[in-house]
Amino acid sequence: MEEENIHHANHGYLLHGARICSVFLSKMVELPMKTGAPVRASIIFFLILLIGAFISLHWFDVVPPAISDISLQKTILPSNSSNTYLVGINCSITCPIHSLATIKSDESSSSGMCPEYFRWIHQDLNPWKEKGITKEMVESAGSKAHMRIVVVNGRVYWKKLRWVYQTRDVFNIWGILQLLRLYPGKLPDLDIMFECGDKPVIQKSDYGRSNANNVTPMFHYCGSDSTLDIVFPDWSFWGWPELQIKPWEALRKDLEAGNKRVKWIDRIPYAYWKGNPRVGLVRNELLKCNLTDTHDWGALIYDLNWGLARQGRDKSTDLAKQCTHRYKIYIEGFAWSVSEKYILACDSMSLLVTPHYYDFFTRSLLPSIHYWPINENNMCKSIKSAVNWGNKHPQQVQEIGKAGSKFIQEELKMKNVYDYMFHLLYGYGKLLKYKPTVPEGSVEVCLETMACSGPELEKTFKMSSSVSGPADTSPCTMPPPYDPTTLQSFLERKSNLAKQVERWEASENR
Repeated sequence: MEEENIHHANHGYLLHGARICSVFLSKMVELPMKTGAPVRASIIFFLILLIGAFISLHWFDVVPPAISDISLQKTILPSNSSNTYLVGINCSITCPIHSLATIKSDESSSSGMCPEYFRWIHQDLNPWKEKGITKEMVESAGSKAHMRIVVVNGRVYWKKLRWVYQTRDVFNIWGILQLLRLYPGKLPDLDIMFECGDKPVIQKSDYGRSNANNVTPMFHYCGSDSTLDIVFPDWSFWGWPELQIKPWEALRKDLEAGNKRVKWIDRIPYAYWKGNPRVGLVRNELLKCNLTDTHDWGALIYDLNWGLARQGRDKSTDLAKQCTHRYKIYIEGFAWSVSEKYILACDSMSLLVTPHYYDFFTRSLLPSIHYWPINENNMCKSIKSAVNWGNKHPQQVQEIGKAGSKFIQEELKMKNVYDYMFHLLYGYGKLLKYKPTVPEGSVEVCLETMACSGPELEKTFKMSSSVSGPADTSPCTMPPPYDPTTLQSFLERKSNLAKQVERWEASENR
């Protein structure tokens, strides 16, 4: 029944997409008179893409068909143990006695000061700063966590507690193994509970004054003002094979090259979004902002077909080829969306619809500096105002788009991702009030056991995201925590910049 409903919904979007293209074609006749020959040429060029795009129906934050669980052993063991899939790594069903991660590396020079967003690590670990973390506190997260990760003497043990969507857990474990290979012997022993779903789960409201020192430590991909989850880089930094999205370092370079294909002034003067509108009410509301024969909200909204994307038949899903509009919309689904870094990297001004969740780097982004805020309670008018304002102020819009893209390209290189992981795990490990031990029912994992597991694309992504060996430099130097005055000043600046945008919108709508 669910698949049948999805089929009918997709058919409806197909017809709706045809109407969008028809309306957009009529609008196109007017646009060249207003925006000049370069835009006319750009629009004609991208009309072909738009006609193809309306048949795509789904992408990020999808609800997949039911998938039968598989054993942890089958998940991590190589499909062909005789292969040498990664350079210098022999695939095996057992980990070697001497692991590179257990060998202390020589002291090396620091790579400089860490980016500003590393300061949020102090905030995330603050609930345990005074009393530390006990084993009982960690194990209290067992009912909500998807997996438990224990590191003892540089060796990694993995206990799967619940079914995990796709390969999120596999690629996060792979990332931790790369970190240990990059900085061998530098991390303390660890005992981590990890939640791999969309929403943070540790609610502040569950911890009053009487139990404020007993907060359950839970690692997760995102956080919010009402939760206490410890924010950790998501799985897609090492690849998302189910959607054929490359590991971040390779994709970041593709996006950088893709930005050069179409100059901002030659891009389609509309806001663009493509994804799954069925995961959250706010995304469903976004559909109302689409271009129709009666309303032009300055937005082109497309639903992406999950099945075609997984099969690689929808070529319009190539992220490096989507930097073709002057504005790109970011909107949350059930919670934070992994798409945020891809959207910000496009040189187009990112329109962020009132985010309620953050990941490890986005808390340092500023409205009207790195992105343009969109009011979720008045979404269509807010998008229209942003597009109108932007087309009247092309220089300022390009500066905002480039600032967001520069942040992603420079501040979010994999070296910084690994350094963030290192400092977060190092700080967390120092808070443990006990010596971690290997849990019953866990499996030791290492590069040798994981390198050749999974389908071919999964193995390819592991290979391309593997670090070559110990780093030549130490992790960057952590900046100090925010003092209350500095933090309050930053938050006030962020709020004031958002209010300034609201005033611009109000004047635009007069």
